[in-house]
Amino acid sequence: MAAIKKEGVDETVKHRIRITLSSTNVQNLEKVCKDLINAAKSKELEVKGPVRLPTKFLRITTRKTPCGEGSKTWDRFEMRIHKRIVDLKSPSEIVKQITSISIAPGVEVEVTVAE
Repeated sequence: MAAIKKEGVDETVKHRIRITLSSTNVQNLEKVCKDLINAAKSKELEVKGPVRLPTKFLRITTRKTPCGEGSKTWDRFEMRIHKRIVDLKSPSEIVKQITSISIAPGVEVEVTVAE
């Protein structure tokens, strides 16, 4: 399907693939990112990244007392979401092999294929 012949040489069309990883745990995120890049480099693919995006801070401030009486004390809760982007140039068949690595719990992976 994606083979182009140039002067007797077969070349497969390489797609630009963007893999977005997000997690609340930085250690798991970095481990999955490192494993993904090592798998891509072992297949001799062109890899760009990981690009570290700014951390999102989701904050909630709430009163400690349910009835509203007593001293005015507050609880502050915070959840941090970390994101990494890895860009690959490869045929789409190889991406399935690369993304079959073990993914740590809590890490979300989103794969986008562009021409």
